[in-house]
Amino acid sequence: MDFRDDVELDSSQVEDAGGYSGGGGGGFPGGMIIGGGGIVSLIVLVLVFVLNNVGGGAEPAQRRPPSNLSSQCQTGKDADQSERCRVVGVVNSIQDYWKQEISTYRQAKTVLYSGRLRTSCGTASSAVGPFYCPGDQRVYLDLSFFDQLHSQFGAKGGPFAQAYVIAHEYGHHVQDLLGALGSGGSSVPIELQADCYAGVWAHNAVKTGFYEKPFTRAEISEALDAAAAVGDDRIQQRTTGRIDPESFTHGSSKQRVNAFQRGYKNGNPNDCGLAELR
Repeated sequence: MDFRDDVELDSSQVEDAGGYSGGGGGGFPGGMIIGGGGIVSLIVLVLVFVLNNVGGGAEPAQRRPPSNLSSQCQTGKDADQSERCRVVGVVNSIQDYWKQEISTYRQAKTVLYSGRLRTSCGTASSAVGPFYCPGDQRVYLDLSFFDQLHSQFGAKGGPFAQAYVIAHEYGHHVQDLLGALGSGGSSVPIELQADCYAGVWAHNAVKTGFYEKPFTRAEISEALDAAAAVGDDRIQQRTTGRIDPESFTHGSSKQRVNAFQRGYKNGNPNDCGLAELR
């Protein structure tokens, strides 16, 4: 996943809010954050892991100051060398694609944080995982989630797995702009559509001019592996030892993989209709 060395990054699309690391600050002091219309954020079941490990013996929280992304993340070469700058590059490419696809597209800023952060959707915690807040139309991301994706969910990880997660959240922003978040009913089709939109971007990413070449099969496999790792059935099996399809919020591993592949095959958002993903 190599960025073009000379491509200019727009760091204004990503804000580093800093935050706190260490301590036992997990959980939802402000209530569960949702994606809109009862849609739970991407990996809400990560709470099971976090809450089982919060307790005594935690070190005092330490403040992490915000990073100056405008000075650190200027070109694609920076994106290849820094995780935060890579997020900037991925966000730039995703929004460049959707701006070309949707005439009324409005940019949504990604906010990097650690520990806790107050948002229009309530108090966010690193326990919730990445999420989109329709109240302020921002994507929130604690970078430590990518370590959890590997260590707790069993995903292989990798740069494109991270890109898939970000693209999924921007899929929710697209849904918000198109009025799909208020459709009601099960959240599963909404989440699968966001996966499908992530695949659509992946198909078209090289056309945005941020990448040297189309993504390789190995890179796409990182996304598929991540999608499978966060399927409701896989998470339920790991956390409770049983699978209850009636309580699914995001879809099974197979459904999530299929949804991404559906979008990636032709790169056409019209292939991501909610009816076809139910």
